[in-house]
Amino acid sequence: MLNPLSWQELEALTDFQIDKVNGVTNSQSTLRLFNKPEEKVRVTLYRDHHAWCPYCQKIWLWLEEKQIPYRIRKVTMFCYGQKESWYKEKVPSGMLPAVELDGHIITESDDILKALEQDFGVLGYGMEDEKVIPLRRLERLLFRAWCTWLCYPTMFPLQEMNNRRGFLQVVKEVEGALSVTDSPFFLDDFSVADVVFVPYVERMNASLYYYKGYSLREENPLLSRWFSALEERSTYRGTQSDFHTHAHDLPPQMGGCYSNNEKQTLINQKRVDRGDWFSLPDVKYNEPENSRQEALYRVLKHRHNIIKVNPTDNEMFDLALRCALTYMMTDKECSPPPETDLALRYLRDRICVPRDMSIYAAKRLRTALEYTASLAGDRQPEALPLRHRRDQNPMNFQTP
Repeated sequence: MLNPLSWQELEALTDFQIDKVNGVTNSQSTLRLFNKPEEKVRVTLYRDHHAWCPYCQKIWLWLEEKQIPYRIRKVTMFCYGQKESWYKEKVPSGMLPAVELDGHIITESDDILKALEQDFGVLGYGMEDEKVIPLRRLERLLFRAWCTWLCYPTMFPLQEMNNRRGFLQVVKEVEGALSVTDSPFFLDDFSVADVVFVPYVERMNASLYYYKGYSLREENPLLSRWFSALEERSTYRGTQSDFHTHAHDLPPQMGGCYSNNEKQTLINQKRVDRGDWFSLPDVKYNEPENSRQEALYRVLKHRHNIIKVNPTDNEMFDLALRCALTYMMTDKECSPPPETDLALRYLRDRICVPRDMSIYAAKRLRTALEYTASLAGDRQPEALPLRHRRDQNPMNFQTP
């Protein structure tokens, strides 16, 4: 059995780099220029640290698609801490997202998009275009049907069945809307209409798989085609989250997500929580060759804080974490210290996509953590909290 590599030896195994300013869409950026001079920046986007906020994703994706130079300032969502005082001075309501455009603060995601359209032009079509307005209404109808099924406990099987039927009826309308053109998108090409649908349909795909045993992407061919077309865009890939992150960040945001506890649901929950993560229908594009290097790079960047916040003895967890990373990078088994299974699974449950890394990098890291934990024991940590996520202190993951 292999001894774990040292931190220095692990550092030699990754050359992962990303141009946060001019390169592909990524969640670590605080400035995006798209190879334009910094004096062109007129926009500041205020979004959440963890990239959990769906309305922030909508603005973020639009700005990336249009390649509008902008700054990013990250703010704490209520479900994982108190809002920063400096932000409350700018936006007394504390709501996210907000955009500062030429010194003026704008809130509400639809109002933000309309204001950006006035200054920078539309993304395919405008928010008030006659083709876009009915699609925006359809997205809200879908949202309400999803909330009715997911966010309210049902006392009787008939109520659960009716909520499911109501959601599927609206999904059928969405499939119909996607069938109007030959394009995989809602209109003749990617546009603001797709930006409007992206955040919550992505969350529906994750949450219904986990809490209701229903696979939105697999059950609906045109939505599946739409997801696949989105994943061909580096802009979307950079904002895209995974099933594990959404399944556990949504309950405190939505006021609760209720499982139907059916057989398929329980199977899906085990897959999402304990693996195999590569079997999940949360992503379909081919895994990048450097996914392991990305995961290793991100752990190396934050390893001191990762070790510090873990509930296990620092020295023991340091060794256990190096065992997991050694396995991830070499495919060779490396036995961790006894009784570090809980420590490794504590980290497994708190990998955040895309805050920490992209989907495939997270799958690689979770797999390595789970396999290494299994060598030390089969204990599972306490379930993640439902009322808040203050176990995810964003201060531990800020990047300079």
